[in-house]
Amino acid sequence: RSTLFPCTTLFRSDPFTLVEENGYLYGRGTADRKTGGGGRVETLIRLKREGFKPSHDLILLLSCAVAWLHQRGWFAGTHLSAVPFSLFGLALSVFLGFRNNICYDRWWEARKQWGELLYLLRNLARESQVMLAAAEPALQARLVRRSIGFAHALLARLRGEDEAAAARPWVDADEGHALGQRADASDTLLLALNMDLADALRRGVLSDIVYQGLLQRVADCAAVQAACERIHNTPAPFAYSLLLHRTAWLFCLLLPFGLVDVLGPFTPLVVIIVAYTFFGLDALGDELQEPFGLSDNSLPLRAIVRTIEIDLLDGLGVQPLPPSLKTSDYVLR
Repeated sequence: RSTLFPCTTLFRSDPFTLVEENGYLYGRGTADRKTGGGGRVETLIRLKREGFKPSHDLILLLSCAVAWLHQRGWFAGTHLSAVPFSLFGLALSVFLGFRNNICYDRWWEARKQWGELLYLLRNLARESQVMLAAAEPALQARLVRRSIGFAHALLARLRGEDEAAAARPWVDADEGHALGQRADASDTLLLALNMDLADALRRGVLSDIVYQGLLQRVADCAAVQAACERIHNTPAPFAYSLLLHRTAWLFCLLLPFGLVDVLGPFTPLVVIIVAYTFFGLDALGDELQEPFGLSDNSLPLRAIVRTIEIDLLDGLGVQPLPPSLKTSDYVLR
């Protein structure tokens, strides 16, 4: 025979009553079950920190789910029409095209500015060679090498790199050290060009007319720098890009519900093609609006600077010349 006795006296509190003390729960059958939730939250935080974005496969999976539910008779899209989606898609296409035109205009303006810089530095080197090479070969070589250093420094400035380090191989040690103390190494190099030309004018090496012509080349290089900084420091409105991105996602998420009654099992195919087009245009605009970046569709600034380097060193008679940059994985940097 067994006899049951109450055992509440063996516990600090009634085991059958839930009690909370100092953030802990006491009671029979109680347990902390936040482990799974905590792991999921930690995963989301890590994905956010790493910049993870949901794949477009989400659109395909949703479209397949809607088509499967419709095939089983669990969802009927008869109350939805494809007409509103057609109008919505047409408006979205127009706005995406308008945004991409703005982004391409930024890209093309940046490309024209770097083409102008190539033209100006070639002319500066050629004219200095004609006017200075015979009388002042050291001065002419210094002008040309500073011009190459300016191109490297401007590239570094537009890509957020160290300007002084980029230009240092093209100037002497003292000048390279001084560049590290200046906030705008590119403009400092143009100032040094102006000072050398002014010194040549005072010593009678250059006439007033030749001096003014060379000085105008340097001023035009400063204008190119200012134009590139304007493009770099004035991005396309973020709110406009964000609105279009979210609208494209919303449209593609709702599109299967409007097409499933007409297309049936072919709904995922049509939806994924539409999503590919819209998201592709959106991504292309994101890359084109930053022409000085490092994405596949950004300007090949290093290749342009290498072209400047080769042409100007060739005028100085330097051998061997550095090789032209080649494409890597069909991308020219």
